[in-house]
Amino acid sequence: MRDALKRDAEGTLRAVAAMGYQGVEFYAPYFDWSEAQAKQIRKVLDELGIWCYSTHNDAGYFGAKNIGHVRDLNLILGCKYVVLAWSDPKSGADGWKALADELNSAADQLEPAGLKVGYHNHEAEWAAVGGQRPMDILAKSTKPSVMLQLDVGTCEEAGADPVAWIRANPGRIRSIHCKEWSPQQGYKVLFGEGVADWKGIFQAAESVGGVEYYLVEQEGSRFPEMETARRCLEAFRAAHGGR
Repeated sequence: MRDALKRDAEGTLRAVAAMGYQGVEFYAPYFDWSEAQAKQIRKVLDELGIWCYSTHNDAGYFGAKNIGHVRDLNLILGCKYVVLAWSDPKSGADGWKALADELNSAADQLEPAGLKVGYHNHEAEWAAVGGQRPMDILAKSTKPSVMLQLDVGTCEEAGADPVAWIRANPGRIRSIHCKEWSPQQGYKVLFGEGVADWKGIFQAAESVGGVEYYLVEQEGSRFPEMETARRCLEAFRAAHGGR
């Protein structure tokens, strides 16, 4: 919904709420909002009865110059998690350990305000570096309070097993990006059209992973944004027992 959000943030929220979405996650450009803009968005969220559970953030947002603004906006929006959306691939284990240190430092700064830190994986985190997968390094080297937000599609593309990952990290997988992938069409397949074992993922996430909320993510589609969002929610509910 990136293009729609840029054109009309309030209208987009109203549209996805009308479809039946119960929560949203704002991506990095939210950082440019003023506190007044964030308060207006929060007003709309409250009016619609939906939540912004988390935001996606660029690496620079966790630095000393910006983390205060991040904290203030996320508190206004009613978020629980501040998620690092991406980190450049590292050439060795030490680079990933340094990233874990950055996440821990951000957590130390944000947790007194009631906010928790998260990390969102891409493909690179599943490819071994010096005999270790970066995701394993991050899981081992970050505080238990740091959420490991699972992007299913990139996990699948990398050849990793999302169900095994969830079960190996009990209580850490507190949100999941429900993104599909297939060898033939990549990320353009809609929810339920790719290779993911959603039944197994939901069962592991809810029995072991500690999942608190699911997010539908779509990269590319053969349909317009709004129709894509509607179709994905319908498919998600069908796979998740109508919920």
